[in-house]
Amino acid sequence: MKLITVLGASGFVGSAVTRALARQPIRLRAVARRPVTPPPGPVETTVVTADLTDRAALAEAVAGSDAIVYLLLADGGWRVAETEEAERVNLGVMRDLVEVVSGKPPLVIYGGAASQVGVPPREPIDGSEPDEPGTPYDKQKLAAEQVLKKATADGLVRGISLRLPTVFGENPAEGANLDRGVVSAMARRALDGQDLTIWGDGTVRRDLVHVEDIAAAFTAALAAPDALVGGHWLLGAGRGDQLADVFRLVAKEMADHTGREPVDVTCVEPPSHAPATDLRSVTIDSTPFRAITGWRPEISLPEGVRRTVAALTTPVHGKART
Repeated sequence: MKLITVLGASGFVGSAVTRALARQPIRLRAVARRPVTPPPGPVETTVVTADLTDRAALAEAVAGSDAIVYLLLADGGWRVAETEEAERVNLGVMRDLVEVVSGKPPLVIYGGAASQVGVPPREPIDGSEPDEPGTPYDKQKLAAEQVLKKATADGLVRGISLRLPTVFGENPAEGANLDRGVVSAMARRALDGQDLTIWGDGTVRRDLVHVEDIAAAFTAALAAPDALVGGHWLLGAGRGDQLADVFRLVAKEMADHTGREPVDVTCVEPPSHAPATDLRSVTIDSTPFRAITGWRPEISLPEGVRRTVAALTTPVHGKART
């Protein structure tokens, strides 16, 4: 029975992937910096708590793996990418990983970012565009992907990069990280009775995909990896939802759950420090990945927002979700 190891199993995407894999006939190893509760399911799960910036701990965590799902992210995400600690997590661990694996080259599926392309040169993007990342975070993500591709060409691993869109949704796993993205951030503001503000005129679009659909993409890649190995593949819904519409949907759903009036959605001038990518629309054509794997998003935006809002307003063990 194959051993699949998830690095970053306590993270927002990592915990969703771990839950999805728990339903499959495999051996599962869930690795994270903080203790996590094994997901429900028939799978044999081993939980490993480790600091993977320690090279020896990393080697032990991945030993004997047939496949490794790489979903590490420094605390604070893209906002702290300029720090040495963040670069060590976002890039350095990948450099170590391709050196510590041994035996038969394992499959390594990396969670990249669609934003690695930089300012989108067109709509939709499909992965064939030249990469010109403009932020430290995107530069680190691209560099880690390039390390994986080179190691694949050298025969050390069988690497696949799945570049993620704007991922949103709820996270029911006890002890796992909640979504810190734009949808949940606005839902929290609405729950607190605060207006939802948008930079610009609200027409900027984002390609939003629910976290469970992203997890399904990883399981699809694990099931049919051969044609994917060595490349990077974009995941997306292909809709390009306008943020003003998304925020109004969040406000309405929160009002329905709380019985209060919807908070206002207002447009404001973007700050001078706003990255250029924040002010440009992104729509993703994931046809290449879909054609190989048969994957497609199943959860609609309204359903995903409803579930996200419901999770935030549901107490967990007597405490409000934050």
